[in-house]
Amino acid sequence: MDEKEIVEAEEQELGNQFPPPKKLRRSPRRLLKGLAFLIICGGIMSIIVYSPLFTLQRVVLTGNTYLNEDDILTSGRLHKGEPLFQLQTSEVTQNLMKDLRIESAVVRRRVPDTLEIEVKERMPVATVACEYGYLDLDRQGKVIGSYKKLRKMPIPLITGTKMHDMYIGDDNKDKRVAKVLEFLSQLDEEALNHLSEVNVTNPDAIMAYTNQAVQIRLGNFERWDEKAKLTRDFLLNLPHARHQIEYVDFSYTAPFIRLKDKLVDPDVKVNEKAQ
Repeated sequence: MDEKEIVEAEEQELGNQFPPPKKLRRSPRRLLKGLAFLIICGGIMSIIVYSPLFTLQRVVLTGNTYLNEDDILTSGRLHKGEPLFQLQTSEVTQNLMKDLRIESAVVRRRVPDTLEIEVKERMPVATVACEYGYLDLDRQGKVIGSYKKLRKMPIPLITGTKMHDMYIGDDNKDKRVAKVLEFLSQLDEEALNHLSEVNVTNPDAIMAYTNQAVQIRLGNFERWDEKAKLTRDFLLNLPHARHQIEYVDFSYTAPFIRLKDKLVDPDVKVNEKAQ
């Protein structure tokens, strides 16, 4: 027996010891069970996704000061009654971020019917009339909101002027409005919320009004920073006044307060350095 025959004999012997694996045949029953399992899972998912129990019914909004639920539904392109699990939170977030009034947003689902939305707003400091309604302006003069009917807002309305051809995203070009925004930007949120109106009809006799209809006479735009500080101090002290105030006049270098039936109220303080 030559060497080749010896090798063939050894391979044959090994083949007999370790036969090749048999091909496994899948049982039709197993295939049917697997298919049925997939169908059941798909049915359960369909029930969850399209069930009336899991549709958007509530929006829990946090972090908002000026925006309301209707604003969020519109900006987020949300509709109550749509399947909760079909809502892509990342897509809703992107839609919200296109609204210039929103600086950041976080959106979460909460079963069975709620969407939680946390927003950080760009803060408007004033509202001004335009030819189709009203505009909200931020500290830089950018239009960040518009609406047809005046809403109750904790920011002053600039009167005595009207904006034209201005839309969301546009920048203010009115010099009087720009000066008022500069003035309002120096007030903190608490002081700002005490103001209801700033009238710029006469640029030499600017008038502001508090929520209690107390008039603040500002005169012209000179000493504007000083007048802003006086106004801020006055507004913060106003809730503690013991007497009714008719107006305060900051148009002069020596400001004074006019009480109803009196001239000066010692309990309401203004910046003494300006006197």
